[in-house]
Amino acid sequence: MDLEQLKKQGMIDRAFQQVLMQSRVKSDRRRRAFHFFASCFGSISAATGSFLFLSTVLFPIQPPTISHPSLLLADAIKPDQLKREPVDFSVPARPIAVNERHIAGTAIYVTTIDLTDPKTFVSVELANRATQANSARSTQGDEAFLAIVRRAQAAITANGTFFSTDAQKRVMGNLVSGGKFLKYSPWENYGTTLGLRSSNRPEMTTARIDGKPRWQQHWFSLTAGPRLLKRGEIWLNPKQEGFTDRAVMGVAVRAAIGFPEHGKRLLLVTFRNPVSLKKEAAIMKSLGCHEAMNLDGGTSLALAQGGKILRSAGRPLTNVIAIYDTDHPAPNEVQRSWLEFQQSQRAALPKGEE
Repeated sequence: MDLEQLKKQGMIDRAFQQVLMQSRVKSDRRRRAFHFFASCFGSISAATGSFLFLSTVLFPIQPPTISHPSLLLADAIKPDQLKREPVDFSVPARPIAVNERHIAGTAIYVTTIDLTDPKTFVSVELANRATQANSARSTQGDEAFLAIVRRAQAAITANGTFFSTDAQKRVMGNLVSGGKFLKYSPWENYGTTLGLRSSNRPEMTTARIDGKPRWQQHWFSLTAGPRLLKRGEIWLNPKQEGFTDRAVMGVAVRAAIGFPEHGKRLLLVTFRNPVSLKKEAAIMKSLGCHEAMNLDGGTSLALAQGGKILRSAGRPLTNVIAIYDTDHPAPNEVQRSWLEFQQSQRAALPKGEE
């Protein structure tokens, strides 16, 4: 290798060393910058963690308060997943039994009525000793629940059917008690009717689906709704039945009445927590009902066992269901009318409607 080649090679080596040195400088700069930013990020993370810890200690987050846990289940509940907890219908309900139970987070009173007991009489008691229910033509107003309980002296006194909030206090639907119409309209086609025929045989009819109820064959008959169960399955079509009131369609404290397939018992269930119609129906099914319907509820919800008030109504009522048994015998007039009905099997129409 000659001198010129050595000089060139030296120049290349120096150039290479210079490039290498510059690369190392840049690398060192990048490394120092990385450590600087990493250190800053670590400090920020530590400060943030400390701040969150102190915030949690000094200002703890409170979970939301839920006044009625059952509201969470109102629409989430699946009827098929609800555990069946049927009433033991083999046990005679003589006298009438009232039990407190909890199903799916809901507290309820379950009143079991033995329809095979000859001392059992189901009737309607009207406010202020009225002989006809309030209508567009006449009214006897309303009355405090406690006053009705004391006058009826029944084994069970409970809220009945709906009534208007105007001055007339008109009662919904046709009513039959003791084999006599307390309210009658041949064009009635609203809601669902529970009827007791001769020998206390129960039947349930939804007017706009099943046709007109056989009111004149009923010893006791009360129209309310919406229907909850039909032939053992949940059946909810409130709008089709004629219901549009949001208070009925929403979540509320409720009452329901129904019976098992054999028809030898009535179950009157008073819901102490607000529930939807869907949950109400699911619970009635789990109790063993084959047919069931909703009754008046909300501020009308009321229940008394003998003279003891288990649930007081939030307003005066126009009508109640009064049920008698061996310990709380029915008035002589009720027992006499029962015997007469067994012979005629036809409810007496109001005067002027015969």
